[in-house]
Amino acid sequence: QVQLVESGGGLVQAGGSLRLSCAASGSIFSINTMAWYRQAPGKQRELVATITSNGRTNYAVDSVKGRFTISRDNAKSTVSLQMDSLKPEDTAVYYCNVPSVTTTGGLRLTDYWGQGTQVTVSS
Repeated sequence: QVQLVESGGGLVQAGGSLRLSCAASGSIFSINTMAWYRQAPGKQRELVATITSNGRTNYAVDSVKGRFTISRDNAKSTVSLQMDSLKPEDTAVYYCNVPSVTTTGGLRLTDYWGQGTQVTVSS
């Protein structure tokens, strides 16, 4: 009933920038929190950043603070992650996540994930 589609990954040199986007579609009435996670090779998936519907942001990884910016467009049900001053250690598959969605039918559905987009930062 809800789909998340990501775009914007790729290969970039250290110091460069990428912008990831995620669009949610389906029978959506409202989404409170939207989030970005990442999973590097051989490591567990980790929360990178969250943003609430009123724009409150939280960056869960200290190393991305000041370099990454999460934003969203509530009208379009999209969330973006602007990544600047990228480092090789940012290399990972990045996933969009929506912990819960209220549908137009009044249902509360939980835990949707995008398909993941690869970000590779070369040194």
